[in-house]
Amino acid sequence: MTATVPILTLLTVFALGAAAWGTQGPPAGTLEKATFAGGCFWCMEPPFEKLDGVVSVTSGYTGGQKKDPTYEEVSAGATGHAESVEIVFDPRKVSYATLLDVFWHNVDPTVRDRQFCDVGSQYRTAIFYNGEEQKRLAEESKRALEASKRFSSPIATEISAASTFYPAEEYHQDYYRKNPLRYKIYRFGCGRDQRLEELWGRKE
Repeated sequence: MTATVPILTLLTVFALGAAAWGTQGPPAGTLEKATFAGGCFWCMEPPFEKLDGVVSVTSGYTGGQKKDPTYEEVSAGATGHAESVEIVFDPRKVSYATLLDVFWHNVDPTVRDRQFCDVGSQYRTAIFYNGEEQKRLAEESKRALEASKRFSSPIATEISAASTFYPAEEYHQDYYRKNPLRYKIYRFGCGRDQRLEELWGRKE
């Protein structure tokens, strides 16, 4: 497989950097939030936590109706929530467009209500935008991916306004750090990396 090439580099459709803030960028100290659902939230923390400019990544639940849901309730599939991550980031150091690119390369956007070995709407892929600028960039990124003709199947990823985000139980936070062996066994057994390589190519 060929090395992964960012969607934004291939198609050059985003106005990156400080376009929305002028040439000076956002005010110093301004932090923003990004919210993504990409199947098991354990697996969505690592790719974002390693980015310079990301302040925190929290696993949790959003997109549904149930207030203060528990892991057991979400796993049962009746709450409407999806396992998600909420990212706090410094837009002066990492752009939302970059976060979108990382998101796409860590999910299978061609399936609905499923990711890898996990099945159900609680494992759907989604971009939950915070504000109109995030909505615009999310929709442009999806159109760019569709225009790339990379996949034979339609893009199933949902783009919706962010709603209340409920942090998951503490034992889920940074699970890959707390339980590295169990995490690796789960990730391998679920076929996540194998499928991502099929979709996006081998990571450099």
